[in-house]
Amino acid sequence: MLTSERGAETTSRSALSRAYWAATLSRYLTAGGLHILLAAISFTMVLPFVWMVLTSLKPLAEVGLEDWIPSATRWGNYREVFDVIPFARFYWNSIFIAAWVTFLQVFTSSLAAFSFARLHWPGRDQVFLLYLATLMLPGLVMMIPNYQIMISLRLVDTFAGLILPAAFSAFGTFLLRQFMLTIPSSLDEAAEIDGASKWQIYWNVVLPLARPGLIALTIFVFIGNYQSFFWPLVMLKSLAKYTLPIGLLFFDSTRGQSTHLIMAAVTMSILPMIVLFMALQRYLVKGIQLGAVKG
Repeated sequence: MLTSERGAETTSRSALSRAYWAATLSRYLTAGGLHILLAAISFTMVLPFVWMVLTSLKPLAEVGLEDWIPSATRWGNYREVFDVIPFARFYWNSIFIAAWVTFLQVFTSSLAAFSFARLHWPGRDQVFLLYLATLMLPGLVMMIPNYQIMISLRLVDTFAGLILPAAFSAFGTFLLRQFMLTIPSSLDEAAEIDGASKWQIYWNVVLPLARPGLIALTIFVFIGNYQSFFWPLVMLKSLAKYTLPIGLLFFDSTRGQSTHLIMAAVTMSILPMIVLFMALQRYLVKGIQLGAVKG
């Protein structure tokens, strides 16, 4: 009888061992398949950038060929971009405008979000829903009223005319409000007991804790305004004030379609966005995750 019990125990252990290894193998195969799928998706997303960089190193005659590799690497294409258009000026204009819009929009959105999330006043939730409803209005629909306002304020063909209409954002307010709602209200009460004002609570308590959300919004706003095309196209008349998306049109007008120079200019123009994203990507993911916890 003792022998049969030992045999049953051995059989049970063997079955458990087989089940464990089967589950482990299944888990690794699932993870491996998922990684292969993600790698394939990443490859398809990176492929256009590879083509862009390789095309920027080709002569114009080789742009339409099936072979992606240039016969001779022409780094002079990048220097030629600066000779054809005032690329450095356009570069500076884009960064200057995007930086100011980002600063003002993050600041105003954080103020509005603090009011909607941390302060209590009559009609707060109704005003927030009304403010949020503006997200349903397409930007192109608002372009004509904004342009009329800029004409009346004499801000057409000025940097201020590009910056001020974009200094306020319902999306930024919503994102930061959702994030601020995750911060315990007891911190505000403790600060008030210590004699802190509303501004001190906003500046010294809430903003430091909302840093991931602020950085996530910074990335969204900077990239969105850095590559903005339609509003600068409508507002700007002077060559010296053109931004990069508008300046790149010169390659299609004055010299035909200089695809190799366009690709060289675009390759240089995306560097600030790549650097910004790589430096702040961990805050971006954290800010989006925490901002969706509480509504």
